[in-house]
Amino acid sequence: MHYPIGLLFDLLASNSALPWNITVHFKSFPEKDLLHCPSKDAIEAHFMSCMKEADALKHKSQVINEMQKKDHKQLWMGLQNDRFDQFWAINRKLMEYPAEENGFRYIPFRIYQTTTEQPFIQKLFRPVAADGQLHTLGDLLKEVCPSAVTPEDGEKKNQVMIHGIEPMLETPLQWLSEHLSYPDNFLHISIIPQPTD
Repeated sequence: MHYPIGLLFDLLASNSALPWNITVHFKSFPEKDLLHCPSKDAIEAHFMSCMKEADALKHKSQVINEMQKKDHKQLWMGLQNDRFDQFWAINRKLMEYPAEENGFRYIPFRIYQTTTEQPFIQKLFRPVAADGQLHTLGDLLKEVCPSAVTPEDGEKKNQVMIHGIEPMLETPLQWLSEHLSYPDNFLHISIIPQPTD
């Protein structure tokens, strides 16, 4: 429940098969295997918590704290009812930044790997270097997860996936955050072994 479906697909899908078969249970819920969601309110609270965390990283929580309760509700209802315009009317404010700052304060990201027991990697990372250069996806990976980056003379062992695509490592991180973040405003990055099929 707490990982976006697109992220799960990136982590678990292969080129030849879907990652899972869905079984619908009407009784005898498999409590040992699945996390039972207590209510829709719990999902909404989790979503809003993620939004607040992302805004704390990007804007020191200033944007979300200036919103009214009805704006928070509009974000949730737009997402829940698949109404992009309703969602984006509010989310747009969370994706803006002053022109003189060249980007967010920090990039809200999480890196997931199928080869480790750690659920994800999340650290503070600025989108702009001290010299004013935009940091790229490659810069982030070199600092936070160097094993994911292929050495210049080495064989590619990993794929970096966001929303089912493999972005170029030269892509500015600020651009990725603005355009490929999930609805919770986090950039969910999957690092998977290079497929063999």
